[in-house]
Amino acid sequence: MQGILRQGLSKTKQVLKPAFNSRLLYSTVGGPKTQVSTLSNGFTVATEADPSVKTATVGVWINAGSRLETEADNGAAHFLEHMAFKGTKARGQHDIELAIENMGAHLNAYTSREQTVYYAKSLDKNVPQSVDVLADILQNSQLNEAAIERERDVILREQQEVEKVTEEVVFDHLHATAFQSSSLGYTILGPRENILSIKKSDLEQYIARNYTSDRMVLVGAGAVNHDELVRLAETKFGGLKPSNPPVSIQTLKDPPPRFWGSEVRVRNDDMNQAHIALAVEGVGWTHPDYYTMLTLQSIVGNWDRSLGSNGSISSRLSHTVSKHNLANQYMSFNTSYNDTGLWGIYLVSENVTNLDDLVHFTLKEWSRLSVSVTEAEVERAKQQLKTSLLLNLDGTTAVAEDIGRQMLTHGKRMEPSQVAAAIDRITVKDVHRVAYEKIWDNEVAVVGVGPVNGLPDYNRVRYGMSFMRS
Repeated sequence: MQGILRQGLSKTKQVLKPAFNSRLLYSTVGGPKTQVSTLSNGFTVATEADPSVKTATVGVWINAGSRLETEADNGAAHFLEHMAFKGTKARGQHDIELAIENMGAHLNAYTSREQTVYYAKSLDKNVPQSVDVLADILQNSQLNEAAIERERDVILREQQEVEKVTEEVVFDHLHATAFQSSSLGYTILGPRENILSIKKSDLEQYIARNYTSDRMVLVGAGAVNHDELVRLAETKFGGLKPSNPPVSIQTLKDPPPRFWGSEVRVRNDDMNQAHIALAVEGVGWTHPDYYTMLTLQSIVGNWDRSLGSNGSISSRLSHTVSKHNLANQYMSFNTSYNDTGLWGIYLVSENVTNLDDLVHFTLKEWSRLSVSVTEAEVERAKQQLKTSLLLNLDGTTAVAEDIGRQMLTHGKRMEPSQVAAAIDRITVKDVHRVAYEKIWDNEVAVVGVGPVNGLPDYNRVRYGMSFMRS
């Protein structure tokens, strides 16, 4: 959710204060980039200063999302995102809005399956005020009963808007079928009945379980001073208590959720296009093959007929799809979580009488990944991947996002040069091995929405995962 107020270099060692410990994470091309300190209560501060800019993004990344909900309170994390801006013990909703407007800042929040994030973008001089507002809304939200009742309708309208976006619907179905019997399959907004029934006590219990100091990271990027943010964190977040006993997504969800080979079909012949997702089980953020899976995604690539291309030079699948007019577009994806993931492709086609061929040639391309991808293809995909990852770090908010996510998933931040080096080390043999282990002849989750009568049945799709390895 986005908006002005929305739910949506020295190499010398630092002198350590008794209240916290610090470490510098070094880039492979020079001095320290990301600085990290941990307070005595486990609360972490991570920053990357950029003296060339006058704005900063500061925010709190929380190691909790819809995955840590129960079936009864699914939707609580997202509901809290809305309620955070409705008033605290010290500030009413109008006071929060006025404080942000007077700074000319932007306050944002979003909820994902494993993380909840509140952040602000402001001028450098307003960083302390931004941190103060963030600390207040995270720790002192009133959760007024009347405001909760009013917000139900807002979230229901948001749910209706999400349901109009077919891509969102498809990926919600994909998670639900691939990770059935697991909270990873829950939707982020929760079911309608939960939105209508969640109470103040449910929200308070979710906060008590998950908004603990050892599962929060205060991130700063841009015109920030690390020592200043540490002092602010001590003042504003030093009173937070850690989990007792310490918990995390990993400990709460051990062993990892099972991936189910399965399918969901929502046939609607009134739609003009068929929307199809195919996915195998991917890998988690810290898995040794994470960057190889991204490289495989890059090899398959993306394609969109509306861009006027007859097929990307580097993607064999796009040539076939374009030549035979099999789809309007497709997008490869690699979605990672702490201990599992989804690797696959999302296809959109108005040529609904040839969906069988579309799936056939897609699976044929997947099968080729484990035996005949060339060194030139791998090198090209690696260069495209590195460029894409670097472009995603354009701006202080993007850098803050990268730091926050990595601190929660890795406990450290890999600098862009380290990421590039990891990608450079990938070989053709690595690509063949990982494709063979993770894709070829593995269980597959299938979702079809729209006029999908021509989509081959599940057994044919599953058979297609194995028979074309040549």
